[in-house]
Amino acid sequence: MPSHPAAPDALSILVVADPGLPTRRVLSGRDDLRAELARDLDREVEVMVESELIRTDQDDRIELGSAERIADRYERVDVVLVLTEMPRYTDGRPLVAGVFPEQRVAVISCPTLGAWVSADRVRSVLAACTVQMFAGDLPGKVTRRHRLRWARWHEREDGSRALASSPVAGGARLIGGMIVANEPWRTAPRLSGAFMAAFATGAFGIFYNSIWRMSDAMHPARLLLVAVAAVLSMTVWLILSNGLWDRREHSRRAAIVLLYNLSTVVTIFLAVLALYLMLLVLILIGATAVIAPDFMSEVIGSPAGAVNYVRIAVFAAAMGVVAGALGSGFDSEADRRKITHGQRERQRRLEDDEERG
Repeated sequence: MPSHPAAPDALSILVVADPGLPTRRVLSGRDDLRAELARDLDREVEVMVESELIRTDQDDRIELGSAERIADRYERVDVVLVLTEMPRYTDGRPLVAGVFPEQRVAVISCPTLGAWVSADRVRSVLAACTVQMFAGDLPGKVTRRHRLRWARWHEREDGSRALASSPVAGGARLIGGMIVANEPWRTAPRLSGAFMAAFATGAFGIFYNSIWRMSDAMHPARLLLVAVAAVLSMTVWLILSNGLWDRREHSRRAAIVLLYNLSTVVTIFLAVLALYLMLLVLILIGATAVIAPDFMSEVIGSPAGAVNYVRIAVFAAAMGVVAGALGSGFDSEADRRKITHGQRERQRRLEDDEERG
């Protein structure tokens, strides 16, 4: 909530952002957004930020009424900018933003801004959408200043304006943005139970000399294949056992569901890969500390070196993931509900259903 009301002639802008990355990027660039718009619109500007999940209808369209209800909490709001983490499409192209000048509302899809979405990029799109609402009253040089090289504006039949990017480059940018929005680096810590089970199993590789012999006898390509297979098997297990694979309900959702599933697979794969690498490092440290080189040489029948310790760690970590972590899952139900776009969409609809009774 604002600490004080805006000046009578100030432009009051409310940015409603989904929790997580969208909110953090808006807060980081809020002061710059205020200064930029004040310069280009030649008036005082107040920017307020609310962090709240924006609900959608059954066709994955943003419910503008949800944003308007949030705006009603304020004494005065002139412009509402909605920054959602949901991917959006129009005519086969990623829809970066939709502007509704009459309602003074704009909806921006954060994933369409790309994997390396920065506060500056978010600010530039928010500013461009605001300028579009007042384009008829502004000098041409101001609107040209807010053109984006990687996306184009076009008019729609309902009088709104759409900012869309190219199918190829924009599609790749959208996938990357969805993966970053899922924050795979935050997913790995939510698998601490699975990690402990994997470590307990993988640690046996340090003490059982049969593991030493097997890893020494394997060709490096086969050893790498075993490691990749272990990571993929746990990825598949986590997706299927936790219901993270989204199914198409009707044809209009086909593109969105495909994006959901692609981003889910990459997100979970990266999280499991991080878990595997951490496991590998811990086992390597343990093997180096416990296994004497002379004793290993005696067991495997050849001089032991650093490569042998790495081989043991790679094989034991893979064994730990397959034997220990399969059957495990996320640490809590709350973690699972927030892990992917599909899960967060279901959470939106669940909250909407509960609110409507």
